Parts: sequence; structure tokens; C-alpha cells
Amino acid sequence: MTTPTALGTDETRTRLHELTVIDVRTPGEFAGGHLPGALNIPLDRLESALPEIRAAAERGEVLVVCASGARSENACRTLAEHGVAAATLAGGTGAWAAGGHDLHRPEGGPRVSWAMERQVRLTAGSVVLLGLLLGLLVHPAFQLLSAGIAAGLVLSAVTDTCGMAVVLGKLPHNRPRPADLEATLAALRGR
Repeated sequence: MTTPTALGTDETRTRLHELTVIDVRTPGEFAGGHLPGALNIPLDRLESALPEIRAAAERGEVLVVCASGARSENACRTLAEHGVAAATLAGGTGAWAAGGHDLHRPEGGPRVSWAMERQVRLTAGSVVLLGLLLGLLVHPAFQLLSAGIAAGLVLSAVTDTCGMAVVLGKLPHNRPRPADLEATLAALRGR
């Protein structure tokens, strides 16, 4: 697989008006701040939105965005497998904000949740502590829980995927309401 084309934050800022920006983070992350004009299609719903994304790509360039660039690169690869060309924002919304560019934070929108990386760190740390505590107080075998999380974190780093993020992404606060996704797809059709 080839690496998707990456646009820098300054180039993206100057071309923002001509790009269709798709943010593949969870709805809670998206509500916490996104590029102006971005549409939220969570990574796990990307394939169901392929017809609309393909149509948008035929009208102009598509830019895929996430928090750091890893999920958007995966999304670009998925789109490429389906014949849709897309670029990714180098460094994601983190680089966008660090570059001094404004993030849009809608008022009255869905409740803001933590970034997925933060959710993973909290969950992994909690399970490791629980395994160590139970290993000391109940039975040493509970320390295997901590070892399992450590192995999962190593695998996550080596493969640049995260099973825990996939599971956490299915929690209600990280899932789009069907009406939200339909409205996003309708907006994408109208561009």
C-alpha cells in the first residue's frame, strides 16, 4: 500500500474553501473541535458512506482528518481500495490547532467526550492498576490482566491499530446518532 498524500496545515488553510473535509473521529471528539466546514463520518461508518464520498471526490478534492493523522491515513487507504482518491491532514486536528488555526466548536451540539487516545490511556491504566491490585489482594493470577494490557499496547504500537479504541468507539457517547449521520450524508450530497 502507498502512503496517502498529506497536506500540511498551512496549505490546507489556504485551500479549505475548495476541499471537502471529512473528519473520521468519533462524534464526541468531533464536537470537541474540528476544522471549519468539516463533516463527521466516523471511521467505522466510512464504507457505508462510500457513494456520497465518491460523488464528492468527483466534484473536487477530499481531505480526511482525525486527531493525529493515523485514523485518517487508514481511511484514505480504505477509500483508495474503493477507487476514491483522498488526502490526509498531516498531524491531524492536533497539528491544525498547534499551528494557531481555529477549530469550530458548535454550541448546543452533542456532548463533548474525551479524545479517543485519552479514553484508551484511562481505560488501559485503570485495568493495569486493577490487575495489580487484585493480584496483591486476591490472587497473583490477576496480574495476568495487567500483562495482557501491556501486550495489547505493544501490539497496538507495532501495528498502528488499537483494539481497545475500536471497543471504546462502540460506546454510546462515541457513536453517532442515526439522524446525525444521515444529516451529514445529506450535506455531503449537497456539496
